[in-house]
Amino acid sequence: MAPAAAQQQQNNDSSSIIKYEAMFETIDQDPDGKKFDRVSRFVCRSTPYGDSELTLDVNVDVYPIDIGAKFTYVLASTLNTDGSPEDPTTYDQSKKESLADEYEYVMHGKCYKKTEEDDAGAAEKTATYISFGGLLACVKTDAKAMSEVDVDDRVYCLMRKIA
Repeated sequence: MAPAAAQQQQNNDSSSIIKYEAMFETIDQDPDGKKFDRVSRFVCRSTPYGDSELTLDVNVDVYPIDIGAKFTYVLASTLNTDGSPEDPTTYDQSKKESLADEYEYVMHGKCYKKTEEDDAGAAEKTATYISFGGLLACVKTDAKAMSEVDVDDRVYCLMRKIA
C-alpha cells in the first residue's frame, strides 16, 4: 500500500473508533467538597459554544488540572489504531503504536447509564454515565453526538490539554 493510502486508511480507522470528541474548559473543582485525597471532581463546559457539560473525576496526583484549563476529551472503543478490539484477557506490553500515544491521560471504563434530558425548546439531550473503576464521568450533550455510546459499552477516555 502506498504511504499516502496507508495514512488515509489509518485516519479512517481512527475516526471510526472515536465515539465522542469535544473540547472542554474546567469551570469548577469539587463543587460538593473534596471527598478523596487524590481525586477531584471537575465540572466542565464545552468550548467554544458551551452546549455540553462534563462532570469528571480525575486522579489529580497523576493528571493535575486547573480551573480554566482547556482540554480535548475523547471516548473511543479501542486503543488499537487499526480499529481491532483488544484481547481483554491480556495487557499489551508490545509498545506498538496506539491511540493512547496521542493523549496525556487515559482511563478504561464502562457506560452504566444513559438518560434523556428535558430541555424545553432545545435539541434533544442525553446524559451518559461512565464508570472508570470508581472514577465517574457524566457527559450531558446533544443526543446525536453521543449516539455511538450505549449502556454496557466499554470505552476509553482519552484527554489532552490544549495550550
